[in-house]
Amino acid sequence: MITEKEITATQQGDRDAFIKVIQSIEQALYNTARSIVKKEEDVADALQETILKAYKSISTLREPAYFKTWIFRILINECNTLLSKRKRSVAVADFPDAGASSQSYEQVELREAVDRLEPQQRIVIVLHYFQDLPLKQIADMLDLSEGAVKTRLYRARNSLLQELQPIKKGRVNYEPL
Repeated sequence: MITEKEITATQQGDRDAFIKVIQSIEQALYNTARSIVKKEEDVADALQETILKAYKSISTLREPAYFKTWIFRILINECNTLLSKRKRSVAVADFPDAGASSQSYEQVELREAVDRLEPQQRIVIVLHYFQDLPLKQIADMLDLSEGAVKTRLYRARNSLLQELQPIKKGRVNYEPL
C-alpha cells in the first residue's frame, strides 16, 4: 500500500521513495499495460515512458492521495499513444503467466473471455476487478462519468456471463460470475 508520506517524499526529490512506490505498483502497471497493448515490447515501452514521465512531473501532482489514479492515467495515455502510432486497434488482453501451473481451467477461461471483450469494456473490467480500483478513480482515469463506467461494467459483465454460461435447453443460467 502506498502511503501519502511516501508520495510526499517522492515529490520532495527522494529517489529511493520513488523507486519504492513504483515497485509496489509495478505488477499492476504491467498487467494494465499488457491488457491494452498486448505485445511485450509495447508494454515495456509504455511502462518506461510512464515511469519517466511520472518521475519528471511528480512535483505537479496536487493530491498525493490520487497518485495511483494519476500514474495509471499516464500509463493509459502512453498505451493509447503507442497504439495510435502503430495504427492498429487495441489488442486483446493477455495476463502474465505467473502461477500458471496452479491456475484452474475456470480462471483461464475467464481470462480468455475478458480478452475477447471490446476494448472499452475490457479496460474497465481490468481496472476494477484485476486492479481493485474504485469506480470514481476509473472514471477519472478514463475521462468518463461514473455512470458511464458503471454502464461499461454492466455491459461487460453481461457479455462475460453470456459467454461463460452455456445455454442449456433453451434457457440461460444466470448464476453470478
